Amino acid sequence: MSEAAKTNATGSDLAPAGVAKTEGEFQPYIPAERSDVAEFTPKAIIIGVFFGIIFGAATVYLALKAGLTVSASIPIAVLAISLLKKLGGSTILENNVVQTIGSAGESIAAGVVFTLPGFLFLSTDSKGSSFFEYWTIFTLALLGGVLGTLMMVPLRRSLIVKEHGNLPYPEGTACASVLIAGEKGGDLAKIAFQGVGFAFAYAMLQKIVKLIAETPALVTKQTNRYFPSATLNADITPEYLGVGYIVGPKIAGVLVAGGVLAWLGIIPLLASVVPADTIAAQLVKLGDLKNLAMAGGPGGWNPETHTFANTAMAVYRAYVRQVGAGAVAAGGFITLLKTLPTIVSAFNESMTSFKGGGATVARKRTEQDVPMSVVLFGSVGLILTMAALPFLPGSVMGRLLLGVLIVVFGFFFVTVASRIVGIIGSSSNPISGMTIATLMATCLIFIGIGWTGDVYQPMALCVGGMVCIAAANAGATSQDLKTGYLVGATPRAQQIGLMIGAVAAAVVIGLTMKLLDTPTAELRAQGVEHMIGTEAFPAPQGTMMATLIKGVLSGNLDWNFVLVGVFLAVTMELCGIKALSFAVGVYLPLSTTAPIFVGGAIKGLADYMAKRKNEHVEESELGPGNLFATGLVAGGALAGVVVAGMLSVHEGLNKVISKLSVEHALVQAVGEGGFHLIGVLAFAFMGLVLYRISRRPMRA
Repeated sequence: MSEAAKTNATGSDLAPAGVAKTEGEFQPYIPAERSDVAEFTPKAIIIGVFFGIIFGAATVYLALKAGLTVSASIPIAVLAISLLKKLGGSTILENNVVQTIGSAGESIAAGVVFTLPGFLFLSTDSKGSSFFEYWTIFTLALLGGVLGTLMMVPLRRSLIVKEHGNLPYPEGTACASVLIAGEKGGDLAKIAFQGVGFAFAYAMLQKIVKLIAETPALVTKQTNRYFPSATLNADITPEYLGVGYIVGPKIAGVLVAGGVLAWLGIIPLLASVVPADTIAAQLVKLGDLKNLAMAGGPGGWNPETHTFANTAMAVYRAYVRQVGAGAVAAGGFITLLKTLPTIVSAFNESMTSFKGGGATVARKRTEQDVPMSVVLFGSVGLILTMAALPFLPGSVMGRLLLGVLIVVFGFFFVTVASRIVGIIGSSSNPISGMTIATLMATCLIFIGIGWTGDVYQPMALCVGGMVCIAAANAGATSQDLKTGYLVGATPRAQQIGLMIGAVAAAVVIGLTMKLLDTPTAELRAQGVEHMIGTEAFPAPQGTMMATLIKGVLSGNLDWNFVLVGVFLAVTMELCGIKALSFAVGVYLPLSTTAPIFVGGAIKGLADYMAKRKNEHVEESELGPGNLFATGLVAGGALAGVVVAGMLSVHEGLNKVISKLSVEHALVQAVGEGGFHLIGVLAFAFMGLVLYRISRRPMRA
């Protein structure tokens, strides 16, 4: 806890955030009696929506590429303090409204991206890809986000207030400290803005001017008798470097370990023993290649020579992705099993405290929630809305059942998610495990009533997707409500703000997903219909969800490869390694996990040097390195969205942009190896900048 967080504006001592001043009733930073402090103002709402759109779009981009997200509440709080100061000043409650609305974008985006791309990977006969449309994505994101907020209304008093001494909600408490220490916000925000600017400029040089190579690579030839088709490459982008720094060396190391096993172990082995024709036949079976007589597909199949231009990529798409999907599913399920005792006790304790305090009449400003009638009518309205919308999968009665399942599963897992993040934080929220459990339960219900055809696969994904979105948003909502409880916010204002944030997030998430899924004219000419699912945007969680649904409902799955992944995850867990992180590393290309590992290594080196020199190791949220890394993530991801939009808007603009590229001239001047070396040096420079900023002395 920073010292500034313990002192109020007049210099008097405050108890640390989350601790009552006396043994009596807890006293927030702004007392409940104060009704003259501006809170739910138009400028706070507008800026909150603005940050929600930015971080929502950035989360979509990052989650599709790397299968990872980063928390947005604290960066938004820091940026809000700085921006509102420039707009005439703000109160701590206005800043809290901004971060509350803004954080909804990140959490809902994570739930959407982890599930709804699965529509594209369901069985062809299910027509799942036809549901991957803007209005379907918008509706499911909006309803799931609102559901997560509504379900937290009756739980706020039991989990946030009555369990105040038992559930610390670490991110919410830290965010309250940031808001209370608002006088520090300007300097901290400056570092974050520098990261955004640096990353955006770097990304423009990389994606538009093409002065910096995007993916330097070393690949051994398939004809190499010792180590064929071994791949070492990296997407040297600012967002991956920033993510690696934020997650730290341990998680980054486990992620890259999975990639090393896949790309320097499994793929060279399979490339040595599996004939090219067999690999191509497997790609045809998976639908990645139309037939053996047609050129193209992953790896560049040549039917005349019976070879691939890139055997490593062909093996990855044919076999390793299924191994990785099995490992991710098993890792999520293992996480669920490990937290099962916590889940059961969490639900029981929440229901007990809820029954004991649910009838309390709120009188103080800090006890005013959205009325329970809104929660009840909202839940019923959600069910009826699901049944009425014709662009969602299933018949009217089928969609009615989906709505009931979503509300039932949603309430259970919202309760569980809120209590779990209250103990261990949002980053450890076992969303994947809860979504897997929801999908399995839904599929078993479908089987029980005879719904086993491919047509029911999109319906099952709707249930899993909305529950995942609701649980993800509930975890973030709980942290926001904890922050509000500590600073003295009005709960009703926060709850309304979260619903506004859900609407804004749903709008931008759907647009961003469809934008990033649109292939360029060149790729469309090659037969690529969707960018999601390609090497550019692998969407690992969405693929895993679709794999699970197909496996349970239709059985049309290569279980031999999936089970290899399952036992790979079990092996890692037995070795004391978190299987889910390792499994995601197996599934993702090494080009994704390698630069993340570099960012983690820089964080580890900075911490090591600080300890060696007896310096203070930077705080996880407020250190200059973490804020600059957050800026790298936001700036790099936003640049990716902007460039994708520019390339897909108009073919003429695409041609203009292509003329700005200097890649061809550089390759002619220094060779392809020299061009890649320039990229590596640029990435090393960015890493050096991040390291130097992380070593800046902490200010009191």
